[in-house]
Amino acid sequence: MISKLFRAIGAHKGKAFFILLLIIGGGYFGYAKFAKKDTPMRYVLAVVEKGTIISSVSGSGQVSTSNQVELKPKASGDLTALNVKNGQEVASGALIAQLDARDALKSVRDAEANLVSAKLSLEKLQQPADALSIIQAENSLAQAKESKQDAEADLVKAHDDAFNNISNAFLDLPEIMQGLDDVLYNDTVGISGQDNILAYADLVKNFDERTTRYREEVATNYTFAYDAYQKNFEDYKASSRNATPEAIEALLNETYLTTKAIAESIKSTNNYIDFVLDILTKYKLKTPTVTATHKTNLESYTGKTNSLLTSLLGIVNTIKTAKDTIVNTDRSIIEKTESLKNLKADPDPLDLASAKLSITQKENALQDVKEKLADYYVRAPFEGVIVGVAVKKGDAVSASTVIATLITKQRVAEISLNEVDAAKITQGQKATLTFDAVEGLSISGSVGDIDTLGTVSQGVVTYTAKIIFDTQDARVKPGMSVSASIITDMKQDVLMVPNAAIKSSGQGSYVEVPGETVTANAMGNTGGIILMNAPKQQAIQIGMANDTSTEVTSGLEEGSIVVSRTISAGSTNTTSGSSSGNSANRSILNVGGGGGSPSGGFR
Repeated sequence: MISKLFRAIGAHKGKAFFILLLIIGGGYFGYAKFAKKDTPMRYVLAVVEKGTIISSVSGSGQVSTSNQVELKPKASGDLTALNVKNGQEVASGALIAQLDARDALKSVRDAEANLVSAKLSLEKLQQPADALSIIQAENSLAQAKESKQDAEADLVKAHDDAFNNISNAFLDLPEIMQGLDDVLYNDTVGISGQDNILAYADLVKNFDERTTRYREEVATNYTFAYDAYQKNFEDYKASSRNATPEAIEALLNETYLTTKAIAESIKSTNNYIDFVLDILTKYKLKTPTVTATHKTNLESYTGKTNSLLTSLLGIVNTIKTAKDTIVNTDRSIIEKTESLKNLKADPDPLDLASAKLSITQKENALQDVKEKLADYYVRAPFEGVIVGVAVKKGDAVSASTVIATLITKQRVAEISLNEVDAAKITQGQKATLTFDAVEGLSISGSVGDIDTLGTVSQGVVTYTAKIIFDTQDARVKPGMSVSASIITDMKQDVLMVPNAAIKSSGQGSYVEVPGETVTANAMGNTGGIILMNAPKQQAIQIGMANDTSTEVTSGLEEGSIVVSRTISAGSTNTTSGSSSGNSANRSILNVGGGGGSPSGGFR
């Protein structure tokens, strides 16, 4: 019979499997239903209490110093003093090391001397002039006026001498011009009626092609000198000693230029005759008898014109010197007059301002060299401990040389936080620190700083918060691991209930309260109690929360009793909190929570 049954099952496998599932499911749900009826729900109760609720975030990191700096000189030179050693505590401003500063000290001394000199100049400027200085200034002004008078007298005499020299010149110039005319335009060299200038040219023109050019040059120079002489002589005859100084000076300059032109004509004539004589001698030709006389006369004329030029130029220079002296003495008189006036008057405001500005400049220069001198001294920028001395006395150091490293005694904890926790951290929040290396040590502190920019690593953003120690412990060393609990919020004397008691629904948060009176003993029963009546829902308003408790701002009073969790019938599992509004539909799989309120879970 059994074998027939198995054959039937094998023939109808699908139907047999379905019937088997119905039997197993029916058995399970039947058992669960009757078991619930047999074992009632148990409730763990809690009392609403007043207390302090604290919210915090945790993180870990390492101990470091609040400040650390490498001590370097700002100048270069030999190290003449090293005043610290490793582990030595130093105060802020303490002298760590000193470089050879002799050149810088000299610059300071020079700047100080310059400042003293500038101050003395200002004091001298502010003091009234003494009697001797005033007398000396008055005498200097008088001498300048006398010099001007002498120069004016010299100028008058120079004008008289100028007319005398002009007159003397016109005693000689007519004779010279007549003699020069005879040499060039008489007919004593060649045939009768032929000018000497042409006759000389005819003697040698076949031997040197330059003859014509030299002849024309002599004729041009003579014509220029003759015209100048004629005009000058007419101007002289029209002038007198009573002419104005300007007219006499003009006539003097004209006479000098005329004499210079005549001298140039005499020179070119003499050179022309020498040119002819050289050719005649070269070709052994006969020299005209009158040529020797011409040469003698030309040499005489040359001496006379040179003497006249020297006299005329001398008086021209005398007049110029006298006039320059008058101009210079006028300037000197103005200068000395103002100088005397300034001596008798109060100091010029601009001079005072300039002297004061000079003092300011010297003070700035002194400050600059003092600052450069300070570069030769290495000082501690803050109070701390010297570590890592890297040099010795006598070493040559520069701005890149590390003398030593200075760290503060103040320790800080650098804690890494995720972006959610970092958003809750603000400066000044209190924290508690513990250390893996120092068992049992707990140090309080406060948040001193938190990174503005986070560090991204493998897509995760972290921020570093620095927690300043309230107290220092010698056992805590830089680099040690540290854990921190940072208090982000705290409220005192508030109503609190366990997080597990808070439930939520579409209408908000609520707790369950017993619908009957319970004994005091029921409060401490962690296994729960059986209530005769199902708990009631009590709507509440919640505030701050942490990992264990939630603040109740309304809906409950101190001493009220609430259900913190339930123990399901026929099971050791518990529930605490539901997102359903119907407490009768609670399930052992329902861990609750929602709407930002703390939720329960498996207990």
